[in-house]
Amino acid sequence: MRLNLVMQVESNKSNLLPRLIWMLSDKSLGLISNEVGLDGGESKFKTPLMYKILLFILPVPFRAITNIHYHGLEKIPGNGAVIFVANHTSHVDPFLKIVAAKRPVHYLAKKEHFESHATKVLMESTGQISTARGNGSDNALEKAVDVLESGSSMGIFPEGTRSRNTQPPFLQPGKTGAARLAAKFPLTPVVPISIKGARNFMKPGSLMIKPWKRIDVHIGNSITFAEWLSNPSGGGFDDSKIEGILSKDEEEKRMEMKKIYRKFTDQIIETLRLNGAP
Repeated sequence: MRLNLVMQVESNKSNLLPRLIWMLSDKSLGLISNEVGLDGGESKFKTPLMYKILLFILPVPFRAITNIHYHGLEKIPGNGAVIFVANHTSHVDPFLKIVAAKRPVHYLAKKEHFESHATKVLMESTGQISTARGNGSDNALEKAVDVLESGSSMGIFPEGTRSRNTQPPFLQPGKTGAARLAAKFPLTPVVPISIKGARNFMKPGSLMIKPWKRIDVHIGNSITFAEWLSNPSGGGFDDSKIEGILSKDEEEKRMEMKKIYRKFTDQIIETLRLNGAP
């Protein structure tokens, strides 16, 4: 059985994540997914009730008192698992994605947020995922697998952390965690979100906000990893090429998969930049 992927040609040249009509077999996508090496836990993930209550209460007044402009909200899938990827310059960025999605979005948050009493309750009551820098990435991504398998949405900042640049450009090279998740779930849409102005709204290291400062949030066209993988301007793979990669020894397979993750990640970052990420 072959998987038919109906994709529309991108007319927006500022999106480097290409789409068109292409086909890959279920077998090839399944093999790629298995090769990622991420498995979820035994218990099913559930979004905490408190998160749903907060989402019902907070977005309306937040938008009413701020100067935030959303572009392309119609491109966000209405339901099902989604991976949201965005640039990161301010602590307000996660909330901007949540307001855009109009549903809970779960994040990989640094473990320090779970150790501070001031933020621990918020992290746990909204179902965020603790991650330790350096040695905790796989464990955190496995918990993210649980989130996506439950049909919920993950928010990823491909840069890995908030930009430490003090002058533009702020956008940094991406890490490959989002690419690995996308490959694990090759039919799950990945939605690029470019945020401009958040740093002026809430500067790094400060809890003071300036609600009159303008923020523009541009939502790009979604793409699945399956679409990207089979596109000549993306991965450029067909069934035979995938079979060739996966027939190699373990070390060679790991190297080839790393190249795939890197290319997908670099195109995500460039798409964010071209869509307005400073």
